[in-house]
Order: sequence, then C-alpha cells, then structure tokens
Amino acid sequence: MGWLDAILGRSKPAPPDLDALFALPSAAVTLRAATGLEPTGLGSVAYREAEGVAFAAAERDAKALLGDRVEESADDYGYTWLLVRRPPDATADLVTELHAINSTLEGAGFGPSLLCSLVSFADPAEGRRLAVVYLYKRGTFYPFAPLPDRRRDNALELQARGVLEGELRIEPDLGRWFPVWGAPGL
Repeated sequence: MGWLDAILGRSKPAPPDLDALFALPSAAVTLRAATGLEPTGLGSVAYREAEGVAFAAAERDAKALLGDRVEESADDYGYTWLLVRRPPDATADLVTELHAINSTLEGAGFGPSLLCSLVSFADPAEGRRLAVVYLYKRGTFYPFAPLPDRRRDNALELQARGVLEGELRIEPDLGRWFPVWGAPGL
C-alpha cells in the first residue's frame, strides 16, 4: 500500500487463507451434531474465466487433478463452477480437492478470478439444505440456506452461524452473505 492509498483511506484487503478450508471437516461434525444437517459429498468452486492460454492451461490442470469427479457448468452471471463429487462421509477428501482447484488457479496467478467455494449439507427428513460458503477475497465463511421460490431460510442461516462461529472465521457483514442460487451441488 502506497502513501497515496493511505491518504485516500484505501486499504489492502487481507490475503485469502486457502488453508482455512481444512477446518471444514471438523466444522461439519459440529454442524451435524447441532442441526442434524449431514454432508452431501458435494462441493464446488466458482471463478470467472480469463482470456488466454495461461488461464486455459491452469484450468485444464485443475480439472485434470480430479478427473471424472469434476463437472463444469456456467451460471447466468458469467462464473464457471466446478462441481466435485465424493462420498458423503469423505468431507476431508472433498475439501482437499476443492483446495487443489483453488490452489492451482491461485498458483498460476489467477487468484483474483476466484469467487467462492462451497460445501453442501442436507437434512433429507426435513428437506432442509445448507451450503457453507468460503469467500475467497474475504477469507471468511458464511452459511446459505435456500428455500423454494428463491427465498432463504434465515433462521437456519443464523443457527448455523452460531454453531460454526467457534470453528470457522464467519463473515461478520451479513450484507456480504450473497445468495448462490442454483450453485452446483446445492
């Protein structure tokens, strides 16, 4: 940060800590015990594609790491999603693979293209769904609980926040808990 940035009140955002993702498996145990939500074995990474051969090579490398366990899709906002499938009891493996995708893109210099990563949970008996979302640029997590008709289960999100606060660095600004409607795996 330069002196002009200091005078104008600009600050440099804290660098993301991709290793924070590794706290998710133990947080999943806590979440299950407190809410009954179980891991689905699905997780995804969202990023904005960049032009050029270097990005195409990094993206190809990230997909090659996972082989047939990864599916690619695009959303209405121009983000590409890579969905990873693992058995529901393999949350640690799922997180490791999401970390590998993020690290591959970041290592190739495309960290600013990363939007978020998420791991999905569900309670089939009650029909509830929840994603624990990691915001790459903020280095924080937040819960997202979609309901039909593009509504959110705010009570479940706040309950999950209370449960996860001791386990993960939760995003304090609720305005940054943006909905990820239609995210693969959710």
